[in-house]
Amino acid sequence: MNFSTILYEKADGVLTVTLNRPEKLNAYNHLMMTELIQAFDAADADDDVKAVIVTGAGRAFCAGADISGGSETFNFDKRADKTALGSPVREDGSIDYSHAAVRDNGGKVSLRVFDCLKPVIAAINGPAVGIGITMALPMDMRLASTNAKIGFPFTLRGIVPEAASSWFLPRIVGIGTALEWCMTGKILTADEALEAGLLRSIHAPEDLLPAARALAADIAKAAPVSVTLTRQMLWRGLTMAEPMDAHRIDSRGVYARGRMQDTKEGVTAFLEKRPATFSDRVSSDMPDFFPWWDERSYS
Repeated sequence: MNFSTILYEKADGVLTVTLNRPEKLNAYNHLMMTELIQAFDAADADDDVKAVIVTGAGRAFCAGADISGGSETFNFDKRADKTALGSPVREDGSIDYSHAAVRDNGGKVSLRVFDCLKPVIAAINGPAVGIGITMALPMDMRLASTNAKIGFPFTLRGIVPEAASSWFLPRIVGIGTALEWCMTGKILTADEALEAGLLRSIHAPEDLLPAARALAADIAKAAPVSVTLTRQMLWRGLTMAEPMDAHRIDSRGVYARGRMQDTKEGVTAFLEKRPATFSDRVSSDMPDFFPWWDERSYS
């Protein structure tokens, strides 16, 4: 696929999406948002993609929002898609906060990653600041180079955390750490981020992508439909009120998958001491209760 701000490369069941504005330290703009969403749409529709890696070209992962527009960067009344979306400002000067033009562009990508049907690995090769790190929070694992620097500098720019990071970050590192990082806007080393649990592992720059690819290859050996269900069960389980809610979903999953070819193959391969060859496809073989979170109540 041809993109302007990202690279889209498939090999051995793994899609690598590379943020590709190295001359701007891969700063995030409206076009990058659009192309990232398109890339995840394509990944979901492609059964040959078993896992996704997101990394950056050059020396940065993503230096944050492109602020070349100066002091109006975060004035949404000036944003690139204003004409298409219209204005949320009513005639009397009040604001319609439910209007599409109010939505944060970083959050659109974070929510698309969250909804992804494939596991997503961040390979943070350098500075990841603002949206550069918040877009990585809904990714399932975050590996980093020793060159990585991480920051949530929103209050230092006079704004607030975005890209749904107020939901993701406390669940990953705890509320106290999330508050400190976001209120101070401090820049973190990779070691500090690892110690807090934000990162899975740290690697020498030349070893980062090989490590991410090895992890993706391990995931790619598993049954794709089971991986998709597991990803959503664990993420969405973070909001469940009690274990019985999880039990309902677990039970549906075990029952539905137990009737499918993948489970027969997985058990047979284990007994025969050979690698399994899974045939069920995410595009066509998801169980009929998926997506369960769209239901108004469990029944």
